[in-house]
Amino acid sequence: MLKHLTKAAALAAFAFGGTAAWAEAHTEFTIRATANSNENDEDYDGLIVFKDYVEAASNGRIAVELFIGTQLCSTGAECLEGVAEGSIDVYISTSGGAAGIFPYVQVLDLPYLMADDRVAEAVLQGDFVRTMRDMALETSDGAIRLMTIGNTGGWRNFANTQRRVQTPTDMEGLKIRTVVADLPQELVRALGASPTPIPWPELFTSFQTGVVEGSKNGITDIMGMKFPDAGLQYVTLDGHAYMGALWWMSNENFMAMPEDLRRVVVDGFAQLQQATFAAPKRNSIQAYADFVAGGGDLYVPTPEEKALFAEAAAPVQDWFRDNVDGGNEILDALLAAVSEVEADLSAGYESDLN
Repeated sequence: MLKHLTKAAALAAFAFGGTAAWAEAHTEFTIRATANSNENDEDYDGLIVFKDYVEAASNGRIAVELFIGTQLCSTGAECLEGVAEGSIDVYISTSGGAAGIFPYVQVLDLPYLMADDRVAEAVLQGDFVRTMRDMALETSDGAIRLMTIGNTGGWRNFANTQRRVQTPTDMEGLKIRTVVADLPQELVRALGASPTPIPWPELFTSFQTGVVEGSKNGITDIMGMKFPDAGLQYVTLDGHAYMGALWWMSNENFMAMPEDLRRVVVDGFAQLQQATFAAPKRNSIQAYADFVAGGGDLYVPTPEEKALFAEAAAPVQDWFRDNVDGGNEILDALLAAVSEVEADLSAGYESDLN
């Protein structure tokens, strides 16, 4: 029996090795994908799923090489330039990282438009993303293609060092850290707080010294950066923005593939999207538990309180329409998509609850 098992194992090993060698020998396209993050990030999880699916489903005709960190590029503008030139095939950015080239992607940062994960995930699997893709192709003269939008860190929530925030009036006077971009600063002002642009690496010290008293981040970022050790003890789960991850690809390199392989790549990005939807939910469980265990105050606004936040922040939509190129078109597309999804979910609840 052992002899037969050993022989079978040897044959299996030979077959596997032969298949791997055959796949390598028959590689027709190589996708170079980069993420300016690390291997503990949901972006990396998504890329691993993408690589595994695409290489297997293409039967080795496509190879995927991953570059995690800043090996290929270090800023959003630099990385997107690489995508446009074709030296980078795939790159993931936040909306802020791509706003310099595609300002309308900041629509994802508009507050209180998508109520929860079910709404956001359904919207991001529909025609809204295709509308944004068409706009990006036009803006980039056909060079940069938006493949999908996933998630990178859950939801943005307000956190601070001073007090529990239950309504917008509790925000008044707080110095809230923002990036150097107009839209998040408009939001903070609309809620009565003071926007204070601070580079991310300086935020821990800024909390300690009181240069800023709050931020708008996901819980995994808060715990990963050990912000509670710097005094950040109050988190309000207002969920004002879904932390969208925009996955870009060189359109020239994508279109150079035959249709059957383009289909594999599209399906690979669908797999990637699902992985990035799931990872932040799983990662946040322990992060929230650790925050509370460390003495943190975690507050969930009531529906009435959340409505007050949405009402106070409503002028930011008008600002977006008036000041962002393509703002009207993309915001109308998002609002229509949200309305359609919410109607579908409502009909589903009507059936499921009765």
